[in-house]
Amino acid sequence: MPSLAALRAMPAASIRAALESGKMREQAAALSAAERDRVAAFLGTAGGGQAAVVACSAGVARSTGSGWNGWGPDLANSRMQPDPGWPVGAAARLKLKWAFALGAGNMARSQPAVVDGRVYVGSVSGMVYSLDAATGCAHWSFRAAAPIRSGFVTAGGRLYFGDGKGNVYALDNSAGKEIWRVRADDHPHALVTGTVQIHEGVLYVPVASFEEGVGGQPKYECCTFRGSLLALDTATGRQLWKTFTIADPSRPTRKNSLGTQLYGPSGAGVWSAPTIDAKTDRIYIATGDNYSDPPTTTSDAILALDRKTGRVVWGRQFTANDAFNLGCSGAGTENCPEAKGPDHDLGQPPILVNLSGGKRALVVGQKSGVVHAVDPDKEGEILWQTRVGIGGTLGGIQWGSAADGQKIYVALSDLAFARAGGRTALDSRKGGGIIALQLTTGEKLWTARTEACPENRTGCSPANSAAVSATPDVIFAGSLDGHIRGYSARTGDVVWDFDTAREFVTVNGTKANGGSIDGPGPAIAGGMLFTNSGYGAWGGMPGNVLLAFSVDEK
Repeated sequence: MPSLAALRAMPAASIRAALESGKMREQAAALSAAERDRVAAFLGTAGGGQAAVVACSAGVARSTGSGWNGWGPDLANSRMQPDPGWPVGAAARLKLKWAFALGAGNMARSQPAVVDGRVYVGSVSGMVYSLDAATGCAHWSFRAAAPIRSGFVTAGGRLYFGDGKGNVYALDNSAGKEIWRVRADDHPHALVTGTVQIHEGVLYVPVASFEEGVGGQPKYECCTFRGSLLALDTATGRQLWKTFTIADPSRPTRKNSLGTQLYGPSGAGVWSAPTIDAKTDRIYIATGDNYSDPPTTTSDAILALDRKTGRVVWGRQFTANDAFNLGCSGAGTENCPEAKGPDHDLGQPPILVNLSGGKRALVVGQKSGVVHAVDPDKEGEILWQTRVGIGGTLGGIQWGSAADGQKIYVALSDLAFARAGGRTALDSRKGGGIIALQLTTGEKLWTARTEACPENRTGCSPANSAAVSATPDVIFAGSLDGHIRGYSARTGDVVWDFDTAREFVTVNGTKANGGSIDGPGPAIAGGMLFTNSGYGAWGGMPGNVLLAFSVDEK
């Protein structure tokens, strides 16, 4: 759970929502409404968490350079920006241009998008902002029904995204007005964490859930959620098809030692953006673990779907018998599946790459600490597998890798905990780094390890969980130690380093702090780099700020 300091950075309204209808409602089920109000008021800050904004004046200039639209920012999810807007060698001159306070909250975990001179970003208070890339002034803001963890895609004058209650939105891009809203899944714990994808007038929505967390409670009837991919008409939000990652609905299995009825199979959520293959008209998704027995063959896997119908064409599983929920790691283990898997989800999208001789590959990192390459044209036949880390429930490779046509760059978490002063905290010495592998063979080309944290930095870890973003000569990645670094694509040497774990003067006049960096990665477009800072989960350093860097020092 977040530290007390992290909770006190959150709006009381957000804590109340978590107790009433969010992730903590199972724990708060025995509390009265008045008691929930008192808990929220004690822990949180006053207000609803919405940041003040400075409205843009008329006639703000629009950029015509390359954008970062979506997660990838392409259909292949490469996280490669071939035209960053600065010359080769200039990344070392990046300077902070402006900071934007995202409001009260203990983390910033929404992937920014940058299109036509506008930056789109969400917050844990459910606010969506359309900001001017050059100055940080606001074109508009919009309040969603739940926290925003996904990224954004804009097309045809509309902005598309999902929220923490499983809602999917289409907004008017010019003014931020809602055009339509649909629920991706009716399960009470469903959410959208992966960035939606658009192709030929169809919106593809990955659906995950938090049932893996609440499912560990001994009195909870675990578990009934099934991950899915949803295809919607972009104009109306009408469902075209929906494919579950587990074909059969959950059914009663056994009762735990307290007499609670358990269900299965369940899980295999889709936490990341889908990858589109225009050549074969297929769409690829990566799945998480199962939450309950029995384990399925479609968890911890890449699934290939027919893009027009949603039919599963083939699947390749990397870890079998991985059924896990938080009951496997706590004091009460009554709901832990008999399989008791290692929790080795695929939390990032597979990257579609072209190899020599006309061959292709899907390359993906896993929480097991292994990078996999499979052949999409031979039903996922394994091409190579390379271990880069130890792996674990919060270790291995988490949210996103990047590929430039020759190499894949992976961020290694391998986060660890240690006992200090009678409590468990992040281990300030153990963590991962950034590793470059040859795309054709999986050979390790270089490794850049993150140094141990300073002794006086509380909530610090050298783990690299956040997604990586690439340019032709420099690879950018944030760390739980609060730093965002630029690494030479050729050697792995650090060529740029900025410590975000501090207080910032913001363009919207609200106090903001940076902290640990986790989840999404930098968006790079129009000569600028945009990154979130702050991640109070797992004992990390809280914060809630968007930072904009430029080689233009004016």
